[in-house]
Amino acid sequence: MAVQSKKALAGLVSGFILMIGLAGCSLIDDRSEEYVNASEGEPLKLADGQVMARQGEAFPVRQIDRGNRGEMNPSDIPQPPDMTSEILEENYIIEEVDDQAWVLVNDVPGRVWPSVAAYFNDRGLGVVEDSTQLGVMQSDIVNFSQRARTLLQLPQNQDGEQLVVVQARVTPGVRRKTTEVQLRRLEINESPDQLLQWQSDSDSLAIEKELLADLASYLKDREDTKSYSRAALAMTTSPKVAMVSRNGVADAIEMIVGFDRAWAEVRRALNEAEVPVVDLDRSNGLFYVDFRSKEERDPGWFNWFADEPVPEYTFEVRLETLQDRVLVTTARSDEYDGTDRSQRLLSELFEYLY
Repeated sequence: MAVQSKKALAGLVSGFILMIGLAGCSLIDDRSEEYVNASEGEPLKLADGQVMARQGEAFPVRQIDRGNRGEMNPSDIPQPPDMTSEILEENYIIEEVDDQAWVLVNDVPGRVWPSVAAYFNDRGLGVVEDSTQLGVMQSDIVNFSQRARTLLQLPQNQDGEQLVVVQARVTPGVRRKTTEVQLRRLEINESPDQLLQWQSDSDSLAIEKELLADLASYLKDREDTKSYSRAALAMTTSPKVAMVSRNGVADAIEMIVGFDRAWAEVRRALNEAEVPVVDLDRSNGLFYVDFRSKEERDPGWFNWFADEPVPEYTFEVRLETLQDRVLVTTARSDEYDGTDRSQRLLSELFEYLY
């Protein structure tokens, strides 16, 4: 009998614990929305019974229209902005598109400029000419410094050899709050008496990429000793990516870069925005993408038994070259009769581009 009583008691205890667990999981009411229907309390009063009319709220609460209080659901509360979205996952990395290479720095040009000048001086290049307005600095003749000769892999001093100088260009990056630093190795016949014109095309890309790697390492090591240059205040800070509006409506994205760079950046943005690319036509500057809404792509309850939906060509992204810039536009496919979300696509592209 004692054994049976113990078993019965153990069963009761187990049942009680189970009921507590169920209550904790599902039987307790969700009170997260009760504040919506809560009645307004009485105003606070002072010791003498007077209402605290002159007292303000330290943290004012927004007034809610009682007629719309049923719409205040948790799903309607906007998420806070992602403050880390402007921070690159990697810093001081070398990027390359076709015959162009640069160091991408997660900082503004005014802080990068003095660090690049310090690099020139540390490596024996020196800075003889510069223009913060153009964002270009120019070294002394490399041939006269043994350390600089070694850095640029020049052979032993030879009579009649070509003179060499190095230029750096510091400009705002395509992405927000970034800087791009390019280097050029220039061969000249005589010592220049002024700042030479920056060459868009590179004649020594392999050597310049090695210099960029050395520069990236130097900048990373001096990350804690950055300074700001007053002279760099004159440096252009115009972004390379901007939204173009017509009659107050976003019409296109303007990119002040070459077509090759713009194509690569748009492709990166589509990938990061998780917009499926169904097909592409680089010669005509076209991306054929699937930008249907989530509801349109979701097969509903039957998706448990179906494969992932196949992307469909519903919208297109077009790149058009105009002189020294590229215009990016979006449009709905003629074969797609769903909601025109082309402007939404343009805005999302801009967020991931800039």
